[in-house]
Amino acid sequence: MKVLKIILAIVLILISIPFIVGMFIDEDYTVVKEVTIEKPIEEVFDYVKLLKNQEYFSSWALKDPTMKKSFNGVDGEVGFVSAWDSKDPNVGVGEQEILAIEQGKRIDYALRFKEPFEASDKAYIEFDEVNGDKTKVTWGFEGHMDYPMNSMLLMMDMEEMVGKDFSEGLQKLKSILENN
Repeated sequence: MKVLKIILAIVLILISIPFIVGMFIDEDYTVVKEVTIEKPIEEVFDYVKLLKNQEYFSSWALKDPTMKKSFNGVDGEVGFVSAWDSKDPNVGVGEQEILAIEQGKRIDYALRFKEPFEASDKAYIEFDEVNGDKTKVTWGFEGHMDYPMNSMLLMMDMEEMVGKDFSEGLQKLKSILENN
């Protein structure tokens, strides 16, 4: 009987750890990467504002070239939705919508993931002119993980997971624009 009580106490402690840890972990996280492209800001902005162009530089779009894609609205305008459906669990099912455009400065997106997990997050791309003929492009992601699941952020390096894909995508974007 004493052994059973000890085992039960250990199980209860193990179960309660994520709940306790989650109280002290922030539910929000951000990932931000940037690159400088040797092209004028107008040229970079006009290319990036078209969501359909992400299939050429976004790491996620390139992970599954056979994914089903659908589009709704006018590309490059607020309200345009780009949806994807992939059997690859690293890509999944979801959609991205243009929420706001500040011409030549910033584009805000809603990201709605449906599979392999449900989540709604925000992303943005900012543009800053550097010396008139160069553009600094900043790609950011703002995520949220509800309590007590936020305790998983201790084991998940979102900077490494998402940041690596952003960095790769920005390098592809740089290559595309500088080689045209």
